[in-house]
Amino acid sequence: MPEDFLDPASIIRSHLELKPGMVAADFGCGSGGWTIPMAKTMEGGKVYAIDIQEEPLSALRGKLRSQGIFNVETIRMDVEKTILRLLDNSVHFVLLSNVLFQTDNKKGTLEEAKRILRPDGKILVIDWEKNATAGPETRISAEEVRSLADSVGLLFVEAFKAGGYHYGIIFKKP
Repeated sequence: MPEDFLDPASIIRSHLELKPGMVAADFGCGSGGWTIPMAKTMEGGKVYAIDIQEEPLSALRGKLRSQGIFNVETIRMDVEKTILRLLDNSVHFVLLSNVLFQTDNKKGTLEEAKRILRPDGKILVIDWEKNATAGPETRISAEEVRSLADSVGLLFVEAFKAGGYHYGIIFKKP
């Protein structure tokens, strides 16, 4: 994979401590670019793959069937406007990859991620660098994400470059 593009499997190996039996939520999962590598890493656990659109969820379900992956539950909903049916403190890890730049209620999205996260659980935000030569016109800077996370009571853990166009920031719930 070209170094300019996101490599979910590599980022999961390098920056996350996902283990078999854990539970994760992938906000804005699309067709599963992150969901599938997480599900493979967390064998015996579960990944909630959440997206607002049915088409990518349908594509993801097809990929899961063809690869024999059975620890993913797809959920169609808008994480920005709806409270997930997941219980408080029920997941070990939440992923928001290329999600915050698209949301109007960024703080509410982070609050919902925090609500379902277990104490000491982690959130990984991947989003577009402000000065990247590719990507959407509207972006959210790493500094803005850190400020929002701080305002909802998340603790900063690590920041890193996630390919040529993205940054990654990990937070944890106290």
